[in-house]
Amino acid sequence: RHLVLPALTLTLFHMAVYARMTRASMLEVRDQDFVRTARAKGVGEGRILRRHVLRNAILPVVTIAGMKAGYLLGGSIVVETVFAWPGIGRLAYEAVLQRDYNVLLGVFLVTSAVVIAVNLVTDVVYSLVDPRIELGA
Repeated sequence: RHLVLPALTLTLFHMAVYARMTRASMLEVRDQDFVRTARAKGVGEGRILRRHVLRNAILPVVTIAGMKAGYLLGGSIVVETVFAWPGIGRLAYEAVLQRDYNVLLGVFLVTSAVVIAVNLVTDVVYSLVDPRIELGA
């Protein structure tokens, strides 16, 4: 119950960006030849939107979501400070105020590792969403 407001604060702005990006990407994909071919074959409109249009339009959204991971970590500093939640953002804020450089370097190391891990997960999600993309060995 106490997590609702901080979670909404962090996610609502980003959700609007994802919704706009999804809509723009779907409008672009909707006019391509393979969608017209599916309509000509008599495939239902709902199936066309889910299986053909959304599947091809989701790649830019996955890219933006992967890039926004760093922004979420940066925004968590403000949210944790405003809502007085203990977390890595609050720890970084307190380390800056107390000039505790060792803790600050540790926070930077951990957040950098999280951003790198999210980028790797984004690459794996690419291969799941688009079968044309293969994971290299």
